[in-house]
Amino acid sequence: MTISATSPSPSIVAFGEMLIDFVPDVAGVSLAESTAFLKAPGGAPANVACAITKLGGNSAFIGKLGDDDFGHMLVDILGKNEVNTTALAFVTLKKNGEREFMFYRNPSADMLLKESELNIGLIKRAKIFHYGSISLISEPCRSAHIAAMKAAKEAGILLSYDPNVRLPLWPSADAARDGIKSIWDQADFIKVSDEEVQFLTHGDPGKEDVVLSLWHDNLKLLLVTDGEKGCRYFTKSFKGKEAGFSVNTVDTTGAGDAFVGALLVSMANDTVIFHDEGKLREALTFANACGAICTTKKGAIPALPSTYQAHELIDKSKA
Repeated sequence: MTISATSPSPSIVAFGEMLIDFVPDVAGVSLAESTAFLKAPGGAPANVACAITKLGGNSAFIGKLGDDDFGHMLVDILGKNEVNTTALAFVTLKKNGEREFMFYRNPSADMLLKESELNIGLIKRAKIFHYGSISLISEPCRSAHIAAMKAAKEAGILLSYDPNVRLPLWPSADAARDGIKSIWDQADFIKVSDEEVQFLTHGDPGKEDVVLSLWHDNLKLLLVTDGEKGCRYFTKSFKGKEAGFSVNTVDTTGAGDAFVGALLVSMANDTVIFHDEGKLREALTFANACGAICTTKKGAIPALPSTYQAHELIDKSKA
């Protein structure tokens, strides 16, 4: 399947967090052992928005950033990646003008997004509304998330959910499980990793009945990613596996987001993939290639592949 970088692509709106990961500048050492760190822009929904534009799609990002040097750096990164940022809100986290240490996360700007700050019009003009679960952890962002999702649902927008489980950010494992599942039955498309299947079900992610315990009647597509092995897909009409690609992996950060972004571009271009297994498998091959390529460089956004690179890997694997 060819996805042209110049063809117009329907709008996809990603909602949630954008942040900076500080990663050791030398691989293979712990945080305590590292003597220096690199700033790595990330946050799964923002990564997905950038992955979409890198592949010729049209995306927007809804979220809240700090009105500080790091926040403005993140906005610049979105701009350079041609992501629509008209729906961003800003907040000052400092109590005065003095320099101070940055907060780790209590609070961080993304947690403070209010329902009143949402650009509902932008959401209603989209084809797909994509989100994770981090935005469900605390108020007021949780209420903003629910309101945005409701507006999208009422407007007939496809809802895309990648839980992206990050246990250290939740009060407990049970709170994470309950929070993630609280909006489960709203989504049209859900992507989970094999590890997330195990966490959510307490079962063996390799067993089909365990995976299908996550199915609900509103779903059009449930996907389980199995790392370099590829992915498994489940729809109302068919199910199967699509093999992954073997590459020299350097850093797996953002691979799932590259996969999701690629699939959403295909989905927005033609929703027939929910009903046509051949076209879905083509889209998944493309998404698997994008995810694999993302692991060959450090960081998430800098490692996101182009359409050309993805097709190059696909063609190489056929040779």
